[in-house]
Amino acid sequence: MGLNLKNIRDNIFWTICIMGLFAILSSTMSKNPVLNQFASSLETPAGFWMGFVGSASTIPGILISLPAASLSDILGRKKFLLISAIVFASAPFLYLLITVWWQLILVRFYHGFATAIFVPVAEASIAELFPTKLGERISLFSSATYVGRVIAPLLGGYILLVSNTDFHMLYLAVGVAGVTAFIMALPLLAERRKQTNNIPRRKVKETLKLMFRGWANVARNRGVLIVSFVQACQYYTYGAVEYFMGGYLPEVVHLDFLSTGIITGSLIAIPIFLKPYMGRISDKIGRRTPIAVGLVVSGLPLLAIPFVANFPTLLLLSVVYGLGFASVTASTPALVSELVPKEFVGGGMGFLDMIMDVGQTIGPIISGLILATNLQYAGLFPSLTFVLLFSCVIFVLSGVAKTDSSKNA
Repeated sequence: MGLNLKNIRDNIFWTICIMGLFAILSSTMSKNPVLNQFASSLETPAGFWMGFVGSASTIPGILISLPAASLSDILGRKKFLLISAIVFASAPFLYLLITVWWQLILVRFYHGFATAIFVPVAEASIAELFPTKLGERISLFSSATYVGRVIAPLLGGYILLVSNTDFHMLYLAVGVAGVTAFIMALPLLAERRKQTNNIPRRKVKETLKLMFRGWANVARNRGVLIVSFVQACQYYTYGAVEYFMGGYLPEVVHLDFLSTGIITGSLIAIPIFLKPYMGRISDKIGRRTPIAVGLVVSGLPLLAIPFVANFPTLLLLSVVYGLGFASVTASTPALVSELVPKEFVGGGMGFLDMIMDVGQTIGPIISGLILATNLQYAGLFPSLTFVLLFSCVIFVLSGVAKTDSSKNA
């Protein structure tokens, strides 16, 4: 019986991972490398509206991650995974109907709901399935989504090349990936039907009452607030590094596009390989040390970047940054799931992802303002170091996660 239960949990886990790979492949390929070119072809007004096209899909993450994940605590995870799968499968085909630029904003906004619902609910599901291997399993899931994120621009660029920049052809490929994610979710539908009788039927008023109760619990949880702040700072930095390194390396250091691609690609590739191992370490030694050390390790290389102008050293600094990023982000979701009561795990994950999206959204904006000063990149990158080190000090002084979580293993 125990072995059969383990197999069921593993099957659900790998289903979610494969679904995540194709889902994030689909959503990433819809924007990278095609979105800017597609928006320009629709004669989107330059400035604010062109920028809004790029950020429209991140807004749902701020609006819906917390409510969706909280409701999954009450109504069940699989229902919301299926809802996200429907959006992943349907949104790509709406791009084929776009004729004017403002329609692109609406479609991007709708598409953003897929990831906003999927990621926190998937993490909450994994936390329930593997309470003693939180760091390792959540990190494996994250790495699966990162694989999709890495493949997307390469595949999208190839499709645009061979199709002579046929946007419709690319979005058909995006649709195929989205439909594949939906097909991977269908076994969850069968599983949900088997378990329907285990979920009590509640009226809307009672459901909302339970949801707000979960939010209040999370809002009062000092540990969750601190860890979410750390996560926001880490993604504030990541969003800025990912965006501005693409300009700094060719414009200031004068690296060719291949060298630039290798360095910026390492920002995604390193966490793919390291996060499962860092998650396993945090399962064994606790979350506190990997988070604190990771914040320092990811912060210091950024301090040196403006003063380095050769490819090998810049690549090494990027790899070290990726190591620190993997260490922090492999531990934060697992720690949040341990800090909240079992019945509010979804709400905790939703809050973490909501704050993360806020950090990743404002990071490039504030960093852009710093770049516009006389300090330019010499002020931008050290400012990111300050953000990470400041969050490290707050985390350490807060005393969160002093207890070794490995005792739960």
